[in-house]
Amino acid sequence: MSEEKLMSKKKPAYPINKKLDGYLHRYNRKIEIPIFYDDLLRFSGSVVVYDSEGADTLWVRVFYSEFDREEIDLSLKKVYSILHSDGGDRILEYLNVDAVDYCTFGNSKPFRIKVRNILNDNYTYFYVKKTDASRVYGLELEHMLSPYNLNFLVFGDTLIEEHIAGIPGDVFINDVLPKCTEAEKSQLAKEFVKFNERCMIRLLGDMRSYNYVIVPTHDFDHVVYKIRAIDFDQQCFEGKLKVYRPQFFKENFQMVELVRTKLQKYSVDQYKIEERSIVAKRILSSGNRIKRLVGIGKTDTISLDENIDQLKHQIYDLTKDLNFKKCTTMGQVLALALDFVKRNYEDVSLKQILDNNQS
Repeated sequence: MSEEKLMSKKKPAYPINKKLDGYLHRYNRKIEIPIFYDDLLRFSGSVVVYDSEGADTLWVRVFYSEFDREEIDLSLKKVYSILHSDGGDRILEYLNVDAVDYCTFGNSKPFRIKVRNILNDNYTYFYVKKTDASRVYGLELEHMLSPYNLNFLVFGDTLIEEHIAGIPGDVFINDVLPKCTEAEKSQLAKEFVKFNERCMIRLLGDMRSYNYVIVPTHDFDHVVYKIRAIDFDQQCFEGKLKVYRPQFFKENFQMVELVRTKLQKYSVDQYKIEERSIVAKRILSSGNRIKRLVGIGKTDTISLDENIDQLKHQIYDLTKDLNFKKCTTMGQVLALALDFVKRNYEDVSLKQILDNNQS
């Protein structure tokens, strides 16, 4: 299936409503920052950024007038301090803004800021984007339901995201995967199954290979690979269930082939059950925080009516749970999907307890 048919051509940005704004304030995501997204649009020129192979990265490095540059540099250093430290000014003299890059590819059109510590030349990135309720829900759900914590800030119409380190999926598939050992390929196949399941459970869409990273970790005598989403623009928007399953994007074909050639069906089913159980445990351990977020989402507008109608019927076909047919918002669909996973986990756990007591 072509991407044009699988994905909507353009997803609108949805505003942060009053309840979600209060949630962000409660959990220290809403913090006043000294610069807005629109301030960074005042650049006076740009040059294309190429990678080490001379290919266009689809990013451009922007430049500001001398008058604007000093103010913007200082503000970006303060944002770095708020995001990564205590927000104080004492570290600012040791920081330098090496680059401000702008990407016109995709919906979010982010700015990527490279900040370097001048004492030791260590550097890191953060991103400045337009606020979008879908993305905020996606970031929060990733923070609670994935193995990874996320750091981000929201103020007005500006969203600040920390950089998620790793090898971009498309780069990994092209450059690293062919050199992997057979054991590493099997482990990657396992991780892709679990990643695919996690995205579908929490309705995170559009996980094409350039929207996730592969994170290698050296463990004794081998390398363990994990897969992390890095783009949360398509949280709970599309109507086609396939959009929430990375296996259906052609960019992931080689990862799907790994699953086909390296894993037996029994193993695939086992890894799916493992991931559902882990997500269910995270839902339970997140307590009131996830209840508040999902409760807010139930009354929020983060998708189109036709998408909601399509998705709820496709999920009903998969689960046979009549409650999905009653949904009128995408937040209600998400809430039921998470509850379905949690209930199944609790039912299985209760059955195991009863079986153990009887044995």
